[in-house]
Amino acid sequence: MSEHENHEERHERKMQSGNNPFVLPAAVLIAGAIIAAAVILGPKLSAGNQGNTGTAAQGQQPTQQVDINSVKTAGEPFIGSPSAPVTIAEWSDYQCPFCDQFEEQTLPTIIQNYVDTGKVKIVFKDLQFLGPDSQTAGIMGRAIWSMDPQAWFKWRSYVYSHQGQENSSWATESKLLAMAGDVGINTTQLSNLIAKNQATYQAEIDADKQEGAAMGINSTPSFVIGTQLIVGAQPFSVFQQAIESQLQSAGK
Repeated sequence: MSEHENHEERHERKMQSGNNPFVLPAAVLIAGAIIAAAVILGPKLSAGNQGNTGTAAQGQQPTQQVDINSVKTAGEPFIGSPSAPVTIAEWSDYQCPFCDQFEEQTLPTIIQNYVDTGKVKIVFKDLQFLGPDSQTAGIMGRAIWSMDPQAWFKWRSYVYSHQGQENSSWATESKLLAMAGDVGINTTQLSNLIAKNQATYQAEIDADKQEGAAMGINSTPSFVIGTQLIVGAQPFSVFQQAIESQLQSAGK
């Protein structure tokens, strides 16, 4: 697939990859939060399905007791100005189709309106729970961030645009290294870094998961903005409301 494949071509390729929905696990209602985490594990979603959906991890109950000031942000991958008045923390899994949906349909508008204008910083947290491919991608993402933060977001976007079916070996280390090479990352240096520090990167991934669990975050994508928890690939308007509220509180 060409590196210069446009959004429409990517969307058509993903929609052709399969249309049989997986089973629907039980949804967990969040008291006082904006939406319900209705869990749908499906191949890919059309643009018309954007809404209150996410992919759920096991064993944790969400709560609304979140606060961005309690989220560890130091050392975590991020985009935006370090001194932005509003911080968003996102928990995601590279295999989650709803994370991909958010990445392609909502995130670009947030970046254009708030990140590029210096108003918002987005911190990216790992909730890699969907299987071995998720762990492999998470570890590589950590390695790239430590090696070349400027290339990290480009690689992340490229991985999501080439997302395959869950645990179908689309995200093996060799394939992810090839994607890194496609965006100009030194793959030999990257491979050596992973071999040397894999345990450290895994510990960072585990810490993110535990931090999220302590706040009741059990599905991807999930976001903390101020004291608000947003679950699922919500439309831009949902994030806009939360961001504007925080900007107003900050006097911006």
